[in-house]
Amino acid sequence: MTTVDDAPAGVAATAGVTENEARGRAAELRRIRAQVHAGPSERATAAQKAKGKLTARERIDLLLDEGSFNEVEPLRRHRATGFGLEARKPYTDGVITGWGTVHGRTVFLYAHDFRIFGGALGEAHAYKIHKIMDKAIAAGAPLVSLNDGAGARIQEGVAALAGYGGIFQRNTRASGVIPQISVMLGPCAGGAAYSPALTDFVFMVRETSQMFITGPDVVKAVTGEEITQNGLGGADVHAETSGVCHFAYDDEVTCLEEVRYLLSMLPQNNRENPPAVTAEDPADRGGDVLLDLVPADGNRPYDMRRVIEEIVDDGEYLEVHERWATNLLCSLARFDGHVVGIIANQPQSMAGVLDIEASEKGARFVQMCDAFNIPIVTLLDVPGFLPGVDQEHGGIIRHGAKLLYAYCNATVPRISVVLRKAYGGAYIVMDSQSIGADLTYAWPTNEIAVMGAEGAANVIFRRDIAAAEDPEAKRTEMVKQYKAELMHPYYAAERGLVDDVIDPADTRQTLIRSLAMLRTKHADLPARKHGNPPQ
Repeated sequence: MTTVDDAPAGVAATAGVTENEARGRAAELRRIRAQVHAGPSERATAAQKAKGKLTARERIDLLLDEGSFNEVEPLRRHRATGFGLEARKPYTDGVITGWGTVHGRTVFLYAHDFRIFGGALGEAHAYKIHKIMDKAIAAGAPLVSLNDGAGARIQEGVAALAGYGGIFQRNTRASGVIPQISVMLGPCAGGAAYSPALTDFVFMVRETSQMFITGPDVVKAVTGEEITQNGLGGADVHAETSGVCHFAYDDEVTCLEEVRYLLSMLPQNNRENPPAVTAEDPADRGGDVLLDLVPADGNRPYDMRRVIEEIVDDGEYLEVHERWATNLLCSLARFDGHVVGIIANQPQSMAGVLDIEASEKGARFVQMCDAFNIPIVTLLDVPGFLPGVDQEHGGIIRHGAKLLYAYCNATVPRISVVLRKAYGGAYIVMDSQSIGADLTYAWPTNEIAVMGAEGAANVIFRRDIAAAEDPEAKRTEMVKQYKAELMHPYYAAERGLVDDVIDPADTRQTLIRSLAMLRTKHADLPARKHGNPPQ
């Protein structure tokens, strides 16, 4: 038997351990790793499957490129005692952490394993998450959290709460530095919901994932209201009503595929540009269909999504917050292979007006694009801000100012295109030249004015109309006069408020050429710790 003392030169051996003992320990390590990968028990796995959910490792395999996952601290165990914890010390402590690749680019992640303590967070569990978050920030790579946990581990008391505090602090430190994506694949209650709320994007799966601060039992005890978990904080609620969820899907496989697609359109960090691809869609492709797609009559609705499909590469785009604040569209797409953020009024919903929710949605999207070097294209067809007591009392001034602030603060290339109407303060807020748009274009169907011609004529010519023998005929005459003098399509161009009036069919190639010119844009903000945006 060869020992470390008489081993030949170049033969590795562990001090005090024979070759056979080393092989035995390696075999022991393999058995432990197999146990770690298998999870706590077949019963726990069966229970997870019975809920229609995948295991944490199955989710990781779907998210990452095949064979790319590198796990960190798989052998970690908690050191808590009391309440029976000293007898239950499973490996991983209920969270799997590590890094891998998505489309060949590094991504860090952590995934709650609901089979272990219901995915509840304890001290060791939190430390693992803190460590992987720190590594993601240091490496400058996206962080994805696969959430399926029951909140703080009650048996560990304040140590668990402190663990959440460390996560929130790192979420904030990473904000605008690396992309952060939260994927909700199970329950998320109490303070645990605030980490996803601090990240850039939230994905949810219908029926299996929920988010709420206080659950249905507490709601019933305090208010007397009865509601289900999904009714209180399910995917559809947060996708349509609260706006907490950016993307909602019917199953985990589709959800994780879309996370991969989103990552393919984001840079690794705020020091890089989004990944460009070779475009097969010709940059000079015409768009004659746009001439018939958008009615010249400003009162007739149309689907702005069809405009977006016509001008972007291959008609492909990823819409963010598709079902919330539907009067404003926010999408990621490519022009000539380069990623661009598109913000557009949707005439098919509430005539495309801006309201409280649309303002918040747009502001958040503009800030995300600006943080990660994504140029912004704004498509305008906006009749103004939504009037009403509810809007005024709800703070439309404050919320509308969020969108205004976000645009004014953005230093990425910004191009706006006025398709039809652009009235009043909404025109200014939607990235007009006066608030810093680099280039502004207009279609020959544009109407840029303080308000619509009918409303303007009623204000300006009210005495003439009232004194006329035929007030209605006089009103019609004054409306035509106002349109002819102040709302013709070249009025803004004559005054330098738009850079050019373009043929709608040339929109795609005009945007591509303009974005190419602006690709080297550099802008400095005044020295300051940070701004104080409206809240």
